Amino acid sequence: MNKKRNKASSSKQRLQVATLCISTAMVLILLGMVVLTVFTGLNLSSYVKENLTVTMVLSPDMSDQEAQRLCGLVEQQPYIAKANFVSKEEALKEGTKELGADPSEFAGENPFTAEIELQLKANYANNDSIKNISSQLKTYNGVTDIDYKQDLIDTVNNTLGKIGLVLIILAALLTIVSFSLINNSVRLSVYARRFSIHTMKLVGASWGFIRKPFLKRSVLLGLLSAFIALVVLGIGMYALWVYEPDITIVLNWEVMTITACVVIVFGVVITLFCTYFSVNKFLKMKAGDLYKI
Repeated sequence: MNKKRNKASSSKQRLQVATLCISTAMVLILLGMVVLTVFTGLNLSSYVKENLTVTMVLSPDMSDQEAQRLCGLVEQQPYIAKANFVSKEEALKEGTKELGADPSEFAGENPFTAEIELQLKANYANNDSIKNISSQLKTYNGVTDIDYKQDLIDTVNNTLGKIGLVLIILAALLTIVSFSLINNSVRLSVYARRFSIHTMKLVGASWGFIRKPFLKRSVLLGLLSAFIALVVLGIGMYALWVYEPDITIVLNWEVMTITACVVIVFGVVITLFCTYFSVNKFLKMKAGDLYKI
């Protein structure tokens, strides 16, 4: 009879542990998706901003050698991510492709001028910064004009700003929800062993001694839940990479490492924190109160 009871009790505890582990892993998967989305969004924002082109229009009298030297000089500036020199001949080829005809045949000469195409670093890709940069670039000899699409830059910055705000709010809300769900799961797990806690109190065990096995188990559960969550997230990211290999531009190893660290730390810390306070709650209760909850 006792063996049957022990087996039933053991099976019940294993089921509770499995349920807690799975429910915690599901919450961590959700949290990991939010972290991935936030950091991928930030990388996408930087990628878009750094691919906005500012064009330095050069004087027709400037030679290619002088223009290339100027390109190397400009590329050394702290606000430049990349500089690319486009010669008159290259500009003519691009213009011919776009127009479907060679404009030099009608004009009698190459109507295009050499240019230097600039990609700014993300922090400088806004109209206020570009105005100051344009004023500085115009001081170089041989530069006749600075061309950039002001409306496009405003639109991109406004759109990315709104997306970033939505992602931050979403991350904050889901973090609160995640904490609540994990806390409830842990409390239910501890609740099932409230009488064991009271029994240990009666035999004179200290609160620290009673808490210790619960805290150890919570750390292991947090790590196991985090591992399950990371495996699921890893499979999802691999499937996304197979579908679109270029996703690595914004979903890189740095983002994945940060996500993994957040999931592991959050899984361990939250389960540990919730277990500590849940056990303390039952330690403070009197025997009669244990039957009322």
